Amino acid sequence: MTTIKSVLVVGSGLMGSGIAQVCAQAGIKVCLHDASRSALEKAVKSIDWSVGKFIEKGSLAEEKQVILNRISPIEDLKTGVDVDLAIEAVFEKKEIKLEIFKQLDQSCPPRTLFASNTSAIPITELASVTTWPEKFMGLHFFSPVPMMMAVEVIRGMMTSDATAHAGQAFVQQIGKEPIMVNRDVAGFVINRINLPASIEAMRLVQEGVATVEDIDKGLRLASGRKMGIFETGDMVGLDVTYGALMAMYEETGDPRWYPPLLLRRKVKAGHLGRKTGKGWYDYSSEKR
Repeated sequence: MTTIKSVLVVGSGLMGSGIAQVCAQAGIKVCLHDASRSALEKAVKSIDWSVGKFIEKGSLAEEKQVILNRISPIEDLKTGVDVDLAIEAVFEKKEIKLEIFKQLDQSCPPRTLFASNTSAIPITELASVTTWPEKFMGLHFFSPVPMMMAVEVIRGMMTSDATAHAGQAFVQQIGKEPIMVNRDVAGFVINRINLPASIEAMRLVQEGVATVEDIDKGLRLASGRKMGIFETGDMVGLDVTYGALMAMYEETGDPRWYPPLLLRRKVKAGHLGRKTGKGWYDYSSEKR
């Protein structure tokens, strides 16, 4: 099986920059795309800091600049597309993702494998706009990408065995552990397990049963979690959680996936987590 030597990552946010980082650390050349120059600059600074921390801890043997030199920030999606694998990691909105894959389908060579980092949108639907849906899969990373070991490898209806095996090998190549998802169900595996707990936690806060702080403390102390549900939600982004739940609700029609009122209100208010300075917690001061 051919080793992945070059990757295009579309989207330089929290997930995209993390994916670019772990690929570069594994010796893979990366083109990191974003339409926003400021977003790319922010991503490069974030990767620089994160790689530096890993080196300080002795987790990486290479010099920082050697790793960073493998990442090429690009604003034009028509450049840097001659790659072995293209991974989309933009906002959890189906229309945006479909448009990106239409562009990639026209620009990338036939050998390029396509993957989406979606957390809930069906892989089969995203693959439908490409010429070779058999070369399309889901690669669902978890946040923060440099720290989290699991990556879901999701098969769409048309995903070939060769593509699924290539996805599995790629995940192992970058030092992660593949979780093979053999059916294209909304939310895949880990979110099908985690999101119901998140929904229930939100409802408990909404109904005044317990505070955000106490629920997170209880989960850390009683469940062995490194981070509570709301701490994790703030890091991922409340808008991302909302988008994933809506995608699952629209796909299944099952009301259990409909976002709780409190989450809907916070998203409307722009309280999206760490990136806006306020989510379930307030990050406006250094105390938090």
